[in-house]
Amino acid sequence: MGILAGKNVLVTGVLTDSSIAFHIARVAQEEGATVVLTSFGRAMSITKRISARLPQEAPVLELDVTNDEHLAQLSTLVKERVPHLDGVVHSIGFAPEAALGGNFLNTEWPDVATAVHVSAYSLKSLTMACKPLFTAPTGASVVGLDFDAQVAWPKYDWMGVAKAALESTSRYLARDLGKENIRFNLVAAGPIRTMAAKSIPGFDEFESVWNSKSPLEWDVNDPVPAAQAAVALMSPFFTKTTGEIIHVDGGLHAIGG
Repeated sequence: MGILAGKNVLVTGVLTDSSIAFHIARVAQEEGATVVLTSFGRAMSITKRISARLPQEAPVLELDVTNDEHLAQLSTLVKERVPHLDGVVHSIGFAPEAALGGNFLNTEWPDVATAVHVSAYSLKSLTMACKPLFTAPTGASVVGLDFDAQVAWPKYDWMGVAKAALESTSRYLARDLGKENIRFNLVAAGPIRTMAAKSIPGFDEFESVWNSKSPLEWDVNDPVPAAQAAVALMSPFFTKTTGEIIHVDGGLHAIGG
């Protein structure tokens, strides 16, 4: 039996089979979970094709986390597939082009607002949409994907600010929903060559930093360690951990200059 045997997990953000979210879904299934995916718009057809590459093809529900109607109907749609949820994976992030690439001082508020809404506020929105599916007293584990916001990274700009907001949002959710045994933790992964990474100008600069400074060898083509951490956080092995950021970055966050 796997560490998620009998668990039901909702995974957002699966777009390609190189994504961390895809490998979370895959490892979760291999560990015994039933998985439901979300996508929206033109990406729906892509996610459905990628779902077929999982050990067991997973249903794909439409969810735009900025759409109140989608959020309102999410629990009903999920319940048509599984009776409840034990885990939720927030793998959602977006910043307009104007909010990245060294344009920090010139980015206008509407672009900043979009980055914060999609990348940070959505953790609260997604959680509250799923909350009717969490069962007492077992509660649930919500895991988000992060990129360490302790420092200012080259070219990351307002997406870095949005990730800092995500980290703070996770802590406040941990505070307010801990009494219902709902846990919130983030996995801060090092740079992985995903579709999202390709949208970040100067991504190669991240790669060079990790290759030269991380104490453990870092492979930008390997999303599995981060996926395994997310699955572990949804398992019974971490029932008393919340408000935490788990670094899966080869140890770079712990090493100075």
